[in-house]
Amino acid sequence: MFCAMQESEEVGVRKPVEFPLGTQERVVEQLRRAITGGLHAPGDALSEVALAEAYGASRTPVREALKQLQVDGLVEIRPRVGTFVRGLSRREVVELFQIKEVLEGLGARLLAGRGRVVEVELLEENLSCARRALAEGDLDTCARLTHEFHDLVVLGADNTSLVHRHRRLTDQLAYHRLVAGPSRRPKAFESALDEHRIVLDRVLDKDGFGAEAAMGLHARAGEQAVMAADPWGDGPRNG
Repeated sequence: MFCAMQESEEVGVRKPVEFPLGTQERVVEQLRRAITGGLHAPGDALSEVALAEAYGASRTPVREALKQLQVDGLVEIRPRVGTFVRGLSRREVVELFQIKEVLEGLGARLLAGRGRVVEVELLEENLSCARRALAEGDLDTCARLTHEFHDLVVLGADNTSLVHRHRRLTDQLAYHRLVAGPSRRPKAFESALDEHRIVLDRVLDKDGFGAEAAMGLHARAGEQAVMAADPWGDGPRNG
């Protein structure tokens, strides 16, 4: 099987975004991708001047873009101090994963009820490519494909509101950065891919509630892996 190892926009998980409304929307999307992809880490300062130069824009649309990203929970604007990439507390991560479990479980159930649609074929290809990447030791590609599997499940639900809510949630979690981080080692990837296989088998069986349950268990396992890795670096806490 041919494995398309290109970026997610090219394999149909998230189609290229059109920017008919102008520069501000373009900057919002580009900066959103930079933050959620890990180019800007939590706590990093974001300079309007530097961003304007990087994105070929004036400071006004950059300033408005940062305001929008603050509403989305990705940056924090501190008056007379600066703008910074916002990090999440343990409690916030737990709460977002709880919502993620519900949204992705619903996506799996709805997808199972649609039959063998194109997203199911893409999920089969995704899983095969992820296993090949893992066997070759390409953990970056495996992390990206793991992320895309979740997007494809939700996309396959054919529910626009669900897709929008899921995207905002994964942006807030900076999920790609999490799955590519210290919580993901070869053994953890192997377990995640086994769980993906179970979800996909339930979808292929048109077992909606089984797919929902399997996806929920997988989301909980992801939360546990992230929390165990302790990305905050100061030991476990309650909330």
